[in-house]
Amino acid sequence: MRVTVHYFASFRDAVGRDQEERELPEGSDVAALWRRLAAEVPLFARLPRPAPAAVNRAHSPVTTILRSGDEVAFLPPVAGG
Repeated sequence: MRVTVHYFASFRDAVGRDQEERELPEGSDVAALWRRLAAEVPLFARLPRPAPAAVNRAHSPVTTILRSGDEVAFLPPVAGG
């Protein structure tokens, strides 16, 4: 199945693009997508757990099963004060 991943802020900087299409096995959940990204992107791998995610613009737990055509965005940590 194919999903679109959107990247923002530090995640966009780490990946070098705003979005991309990703191929995943049927039945994959948000956590599986995160693991795949963490295997390729050092910034993702350094985080102690998956970043909060939105699937089709709705906040979603990492156990959310993805479907072909879904849009997934991981929300990067925010610093400031």
